[in-house]
Amino acid sequence: MSLRLEGKVAFVTGAAQGIGRAIAEKMAREGASVVVADLLEGVGARAASQIAASGLSAMAVRTDITDEGSVRAAVEATLNRFGQLDILVNNAGTTFFHDATKMTSSEWDDALGVDLKGAWLCCKYALPQLELRKGVIVNIASVHATMTTYGMFPYAVAKSGLVGMTRSLALDWGRRGVRVVAVSPGWVGTPLVEDFLNRQEDPEAFRARVLGNQPLGRIAAPAEIANLVAFVASDEASYLTGTEIVIDGGLSSRFAE
Repeated sequence: MSLRLEGKVAFVTGAAQGIGRAIAEKMAREGASVVVADLLEGVGARAASQIAASGLSAMAVRTDITDEGSVRAAVEATLNRFGQLDILVNNAGTTFFHDATKMTSSEWDDALGVDLKGAWLCCKYALPQLELRKGVIVNIASVHATMTTYGMFPYAVAKSGLVGMTRSLALDWGRRGVRVVAVSPGWVGTPLVEDFLNRQEDPEAFRARVLGNQPLGRIAAPAEIANLVAFVASDEASYLTGTEIVIDGGLSSRFAE
């Protein structure tokens, strides 16, 4: 059986846990050598070790995506180890909740630094290598890029920007052989989401409301997002670029009641 990512090297940010971890594991199973790039050094190292223990190829690199020097060093470490870079998955990010009139400039910079600037920095240093390999960038955005709810400022701003970055880079780099695609999940059962659900005033009632809004009656598993990302990054999706793929179990098709 052929592996759809055999011979590829994938650099996945935020890959120590959650969606990023699932993407790294899936890509490794599909034949890629995977770089687990994460600020959580210990957790990232364990993730890479567990992937490697299965007989697959993985390494961990501590990466602060908001720091240009850290990103540059992580890409250099990838090239030193594997000699090439074929796939960049900009997955690292977190959720911010602010009042636009009360948040500080520093809080704005922190939010956009993690959820938007970091993706650009990774693109900046990966693109020259991706051009050599006719590679792929997959930006993990969110349904909040095109539809949102109360209290999600400036998270929705950053994710909208990430989809805009996807379109712009796809146009600028398409004739150089690089594809760029955004994948926008809805609710996914990650540690970050579980923590958010558990911090609600009535966690069980809130969880029931969330599930009640899902056409499929459940939220996604990280592996379901990873399956789509692996396809997008593969040669099977060779004519796919400059677009956003929403994977939300039908949530965005639902009219508010």
